[in-house]
Amino acid sequence: MSFQRYQDLGHHITRIDTAMVRDELAACYLLKGGDDYAIIETGTHHTVPIILELLEQRRIRPEQVKYVIPTHVHLDHAGGAGGLMRALPGATLLIHPRGARHMIDPARLKAGAMAVYGEATFARIYGDVIPVDESRVRIMEDGERLTVGDRELIFYDTPGHAKHHFCVHDPASAGIFTGDTFGISYPALTTEHGPFIFPTTTPVQFDPPALKASINTLLELNPERLYLTHYGMVEHPRPLGERLQGMIDDYVTVAESIAAGLAVDEWQEVLHEAMLAYLSGAALDHGCQLDDDALEAILDMDARLNSQGLTVWLQSRAES
Repeated sequence: MSFQRYQDLGHHITRIDTAMVRDELAACYLLKGGDDYAIIETGTHHTVPIILELLEQRRIRPEQVKYVIPTHVHLDHAGGAGGLMRALPGATLLIHPRGARHMIDPARLKAGAMAVYGEATFARIYGDVIPVDESRVRIMEDGERLTVGDRELIFYDTPGHAKHHFCVHDPASAGIFTGDTFGISYPALTTEHGPFIFPTTTPVQFDPPALKASINTLLELNPERLYLTHYGMVEHPRPLGERLQGMIDDYVTVAESIAAGLAVDEWQEVLHEAMLAYLSGAALDHGCQLDDDALEAILDMDARLNSQGLTVWLQSRAES
């Protein structure tokens, strides 16, 4: 199937590719309830015109978009929030209690990303991060509900990937918008055995027991489908969740074995190599037919991010 910037998924939900780094890396979603709409995840500041173009194509007036809902404040999920809120004067930003201050004043988010990437790369990937007026921000507590037109959404606190992460249950579609809690599944790695899914431990708040508990929280809702930010809709979640649980344990085993035999300053680079080998091997075991170079092109960024997250986790555990 050829690449589609916008894809209707049924149940009045449209997947939008955010155009971050490469196609089919990150998604956000347009959800319709009656005559009202919500946007779940925002992509980066560069994604804002892509979302607005879809609204124009569908003849959706800006004031019909009632809510903008990042699952957490990492910039591939929330970087476009400020720009989007400027363009949507009737919208309220819904955010986790621990994330609200970063949307109101994103200086620390911006400085942290610039420190990692440098100003030029930050501008190329993320563009900018614009503050959201505090009066337009609403905190969503665990279990809280709201309606988008005739459609109810329910919010669940799901730490493990980040402490400022919630997931959004949409009973109308029997689906959940999972952010990064339910891992990553790139379409290019789907095989006859179904989606290839793996956990993400992106810095700096990876917590293995909490992440496994959050995955269980989502499975206990008995969803029929999940809307992943990375990437798109997957169905039949239970075996995918069980696979994620096992892979989280594998990540911990790999990280602990490396930490036991190396100096701290060697952990991250060796972990990067180990994570790339582990994920590539798991994809091949899943029936993926891509060659080593193609697999590395898809998985290397996540292997590096996972190695950073695991390194921070190892260090924080050693210090506690």
